[in-house]
Amino acid sequence: MARFFPLTVTDIVRETRDAVAVTLEPRNEDKQSFDFLQGQYLTFRKDFDGEEIRRSYSICAGKDEGFLRVGIKRVEGGLFSNWINDNLKIGDQLYSMPPMGKFNTPIEPDVQKQYIAFVAGSGITPVLSIIKTVLRHEPLAQFTLIYANKQANSIMFREELEDLKNIYLDRFSIIHILKSEAQDIDLFTGRINHEKLEQLCQNWVDLAATDIAYICGPEQMMLVVADFLRNHGMNDSQIKFELFASAPRTKKRHNVENKAAGNISNSTASITVTLDGSTHHFDMAKQGETILDASLKNQMDAPFACKAGVCSTCRAKVLDGEVEMVTNHALEDYEVEEGYVLTCQCFPISDKIVLSYDQ
Repeated sequence: MARFFPLTVTDIVRETRDAVAVTLEPRNEDKQSFDFLQGQYLTFRKDFDGEEIRRSYSICAGKDEGFLRVGIKRVEGGLFSNWINDNLKIGDQLYSMPPMGKFNTPIEPDVQKQYIAFVAGSGITPVLSIIKTVLRHEPLAQFTLIYANKQANSIMFREELEDLKNIYLDRFSIIHILKSEAQDIDLFTGRINHEKLEQLCQNWVDLAATDIAYICGPEQMMLVVADFLRNHGMNDSQIKFELFASAPRTKKRHNVENKAAGNISNSTASITVTLDGSTHHFDMAKQGETILDASLKNQMDAPFACKAGVCSTCRAKVLDGEVEMVTNHALEDYEVEEGYVLTCQCFPISDKIVLSYDQ
């Protein structure tokens, strides 16, 4: 399942001092595997001094634009992002899993919809893919982007966004919020907070008419925006998240019907995992390591990327038993109710766990 494919770097564009857009070309036989949806991401791997590092970066190209491109911003101390920004060259190869992620909604060309996106920093990357796809394939849709950055020279894809604004004058609008740079309108300077959101909705945004809201950026900003939207009548099905990093969470137990009905006080659990049609069995301690880490230790090529509960790469379904999922920033409520978990965040509770990556 965790199969990686070679992608050739065909272009590198420096978007800002600390961010690049990298265009990639799959082999002819792999092109169908990289037919992405707007808002999806790629998971890359690279060996650094004998240690395999995996990182996920969002696709910034629009659906059917004819190329595959990701945006990568330098992270302080980030091994992968710094290597990409400093050393990657045209002609190099990167190894990636096929596109993943559900940060999108179905395209409906005949439906009139109103979209809004609240974005900060490199959170623009998947949202740019969504904007381009929606504007191109939903001719009745309108899109408002509220984009927060520290200052103007840190705005990723600024020229491309301005080009889109000029092409779709009546359907696409942008509001730039700059944290440390004064603008003509005071409202557009500073941080995104509840007060600023109230003023934006009073004078610039018709939230009552909005069908879908996308939020992407630092966790604290996302929590503020999501809370505001819920308090102003939007429900969770209308609010789409993409989180790049998360703070620690308290543990939350994910209850699944325990068909084993045995003694669950043992210190070890019997684990059965189905992956790519093959079933694997192993025992693991109930504390100390996650089900994902135990699977990898037992020579399974289980899929993963962030190991932080942020992406959904390690998603699997619990068929039998009970687990505790520490953090979840990737699964929808209905998925959790159906038994899906993030194995990078799961610890066994019952003596027997059966799960599948194939469902």
